[in-house]
Amino acid sequence: MEQVFSYIIGLGAAVMMPIIFTILGVCIGIKFSKALKSGLYVGVGFVGLSIITALLVDTMSPALSKVVEIYGLELQVFDMGWPAAASVAYNTLVGSFIIPVCLGVNLVLLLLGCTRTVNIDLWNYWHFAFIGAVIYFMTDSVVWGFFAAIICYIITLVLADVTAKKFQKFYPGMDGISIPQPFCQGFMPFAVGINKVLDYVPGINKVNIDSEGMKKKFGLFGEPLFLGVLIGIIIGCLACRNWQEIVDNIPTTLQIGIKMGAVMELIPRITSLFIEGLKPIAEATKELIAKKFGADKELYIGMSPALVIGHPTTLVVSLLLIPVTLVLAVVLPGNQFLPLASLAGMFYVFVMVLPYTNGNVLRSFIVGLVVIAIGLYFVTWMAGDFTSAAHHVAAIHPDDKTVQVPAGFSAGALDFASSPLSTLIYACMKYINYIGAGILTVLTILLVVWNRMRINSAGKKNK
Repeated sequence: MEQVFSYIIGLGAAVMMPIIFTILGVCIGIKFSKALKSGLYVGVGFVGLSIITALLVDTMSPALSKVVEIYGLELQVFDMGWPAAASVAYNTLVGSFIIPVCLGVNLVLLLLGCTRTVNIDLWNYWHFAFIGAVIYFMTDSVVWGFFAAIICYIITLVLADVTAKKFQKFYPGMDGISIPQPFCQGFMPFAVGINKVLDYVPGINKVNIDSEGMKKKFGLFGEPLFLGVLIGIIIGCLACRNWQEIVDNIPTTLQIGIKMGAVMELIPRITSLFIEGLKPIAEATKELIAKKFGADKELYIGMSPALVIGHPTTLVVSLLLIPVTLVLAVVLPGNQFLPLASLAGMFYVFVMVLPYTNGNVLRSFIVGLVVIAIGLYFVTWMAGDFTSAAHHVAAIHPDDKTVQVPAGFSAGALDFASSPLSTLIYACMKYINYIGAGILTVLTILLVVWNRMRINSAGKKNK
């Protein structure tokens, strides 16, 4: 099983998406050529996004490493990045079976009318496998590992259903799509709560400026392209020890700025391919469901949040938070995690935040500031058990360099270890054991029952 699903995962989204979309398209009545074209657009989108992400990492990593060296910012929890977390997730018994188990759970919930989301975002199933793997090694029980993974999966499906309409309304071209990714969905309650609090804060509650408003108000200075160049140049300057070194490294600094600007400009262009590929599938699915089950029935295709990370507000706020996050990591008392490799995942924090802040740049920045500060503590908190899991996997797969933890450090990753949802499950299982498992079980059952009632109620209103 491990070899089979490792092979599937190894193909990557760029290869599997054309296959999945072609099969799905033909099954719902789209011509083969049109279905294949839709899948290829999505596959090409993933290729482009991986290239841009690699460019971002390759551009930032040397400069940020130099900043860490110059200012002595090194902390005890080493940023392993999402590849290490994914490797730990899939190279366990839990990870080997996570895809069929979760697809089975999804099917049961669909048949019972407890969810509307069909989660085909197979590559992000590592998020569920990760928390399952950490609990598995922590408790030395595969049963508790699967329990944690399934609880995380079910709660995420409910949150995907609940947020689907808001998501579709805010992001153009996303009709029929939901986001069943626990990292993104975990920050949604923070967005709702903080946004409500900001409604009562004088001054801030009057500021209503989105990315388009920034362009009008600040002109070139409000463009993601220019901000990317500016932040890149600032990072390049910080990587120099003195003025003479800044002067000597002007070409390198300018290259960093231009490459950062290129990332900010190219991401929205690449993510537009996702919309072009998804549109025929979403429309055909909607028509088929209306024809077979009536207009009151609705089904969502669960997709990767990568579809919408090119939103201008996401780009602007993520870019501004990169240097702020480094400062927070150093000044926050008790934090031991310095994010470097994980900074490329900053865009994914805001996918489910923007629909609730309505793209407001200031509010999104404040939400991001709060969740990143809390997330740093979550990573520090989970580092011990993450390190233990990484050591286990490294012993089994000594050739896997992604899980090799440097001597004297613990392992951490901002990408999922900072998620409030994973931390809730982790805390319940670590500190209150059976009671925690009982609380998670009751909470999950209540959410599923509530979601079913909500779906039924919406169906009656549509009749």
